[in-house]
Formats: sequence, structure tokens, C-alpha cells
Amino acid sequence: MTSRTGILLVNLGTPDAPEPAAVRRYLAEFLSDRFVVDLPPLLWQPILRGAILPFRPRRTAEAYRLIWTEEGSPLAAITRRQAKALQQRLGSEFVVDYAMRYGAPAIASALAGLAEAGCARILATPLYPQYSGATTGTAEKALLAAFAAMEPEMPMRILRPYYEDDVYIDALAASLRRQLANLEFEPQLLLLSFHGLPQRMIERGDPYFLHCSATARVLGERLPIPTDIAFQSRFGRAKWLEPATDATLAAYPGKGITRIAIAAPGFSADCIETLEELGIRGRETFLQAGGEQFARLDCLNDSPEGVAMIDALVRQELAGWPRHE
Repeated sequence: MTSRTGILLVNLGTPDAPEPAAVRRYLAEFLSDRFVVDLPPLLWQPILRGAILPFRPRRTAEAYRLIWTEEGSPLAAITRRQAKALQQRLGSEFVVDYAMRYGAPAIASALAGLAEAGCARILATPLYPQYSGATTGTAEKALLAAFAAMEPEMPMRILRPYYEDDVYIDALAASLRRQLANLEFEPQLLLLSFHGLPQRMIERGDPYFLHCSATARVLGERLPIPTDIAFQSRFGRAKWLEPATDATLAAYPGKGITRIAIAAPGFSADCIETLEELGIRGRETFLQAGGEQFARLDCLNDSPEGVAMIDALVRQELAGWPRHE
């Protein structure tokens, strides 16, 4: 019998519910990761426990309530659908599951489930096109730690970043062209908003900014509209990557740009950062500054383009990994 291959899709994570207690548990795990906040724990933990966790969860829970669905968190629901659609494409020789770096389902339990399902090897697939220690790096660390604790041992690979892979760029371009064509107005510009990162991490050698810039450049060459780039989700007082998305949106109307669309190419699935931060607060910022028309475009999600992209990336990786029966 041919041994099965496990495919584990990995995304960032999400609270279990749009409630302060659930958000507090999630933020405590997320913001305690040294890959995410690289300050010394003796300095950072008192700030986290004393100034952030007592107050931020309530505000964040309110934001989650605005986007929560009948399926639960959009990020979890979309990632679950991506795994189901990929399973249908790959067939019975594969077992596809998903996990979150923070929260549930946990990476360790998902890997154990794939082993119990009879998988003889596993391809872990972090859904981060651009590499950063705060996303791909910490996911790799968690995967390797969980895998090392498994018995019996089996081969595992981790999908490489794909920030300028033609499969990814083609899927993005097709999805964005389709969505732009369906708008009821013609945007003057498409803003490509990537998640931000503290500038000090870039100065220490993190390649994230270079990867985002490469994605924006190559993608822009394939779109029928001028593009711009910005970075969202600043946190704390440290200097972050610029230009900032909120400041960019506020400045556009003063420059005569009053009709825009915005997309988030670095996110594989819509989540609080795209749906609430861009779609709600970003819209308000732009319109209050004098903007006239605003459209938030969907991430690849479980769209035909998105699932076909994951399928192609997985097959590319497996093609260089001969099976030994």
C-alpha cells in the first residue's frame, strides 16, 4: 500500500471567541513569543502583564465582534476551507489538515493527528509568502519542536517562502484583476498593504521588507492599475516600517487621489487585520480625509485562484522530494 503524505497548512492564529477572556489568552501567548516581540522578557513581561493585557483585550474583542461569522473567526474558517478544498484536489494519497501557531488547533496536535492517520511523511506549509522571523521563523521553530517530540520519527519538510514565485504572483494578479473589474467605480490607484514590522528587526537582518518590496514590484507589473505600498498594524512606540497604511490613506485625498482600492497580498486569508483594520477603520480614515470611493479587495482565501496556488506550491515541493517506499 502506498504510504500517505500529510500536508499541514499553518497560519498565525486567532482567539476562540470574540470575548475579552479569549482574546486575553490569545494575546498572552502571541505577545510572549520572543520572535514577535524581541525585547528582553524582564523588560517586556511587566509591560505586557501590567499595561497591555488588562486593557487591550476588550478593545480587540470589540473589533473581532464586527467581523465574526457563523463559522467563527474568519481566519480559522477560511484556513479550514482551504484545507478541505486542497484535500479534494490532492486525493486519498494525501491527508490535509491545518493548524495555528497561536491558539487552536495547535501545531503539535495537528502533527500527531497526521501521524495517526497513517502519514509516512509531512509537508508543513506556512501560509506566509514573505519570510519574517515573526511569522515564518516562529512557525518553523514550533513545527520543529513538535516534530522532534513525535514518535516514531518520520521525514518532514517545510515549504519555503514564495514571495515572488510565479504561481503566487499569477494567482494574486488574476484574483485582483477579477475583483477590480467587478467594482462599480474605477480606482485611481491600488494600495498594497503589508503587515508591518519594527524597523530594528529589519536592521538586524530580517528579509521581510525586501520580500514585500519584491512582491509589490512584480505584482504591479502584471496589473492594469498603478500600485503603491504601505505597512499596517503598528504596535507600540518603536519605529516600524514606513510608509504607514493609515497615514497613507489619510494623505491621498490631499494629493487628488479620491478613488482607491486596497489589497493585502501578504495575507493568505482575510482576518481582523484585513476585514476590520483595512475594511472598516481604513475606509473611515480615507473617507474622513476627503476620499470619495473605497474598495477593500479580498485575500486569495479559498478562491479558485487561492486553492490552485497552494496546490501548485505543494506539488512543486513534493516533486523534489522522492518517495521511498
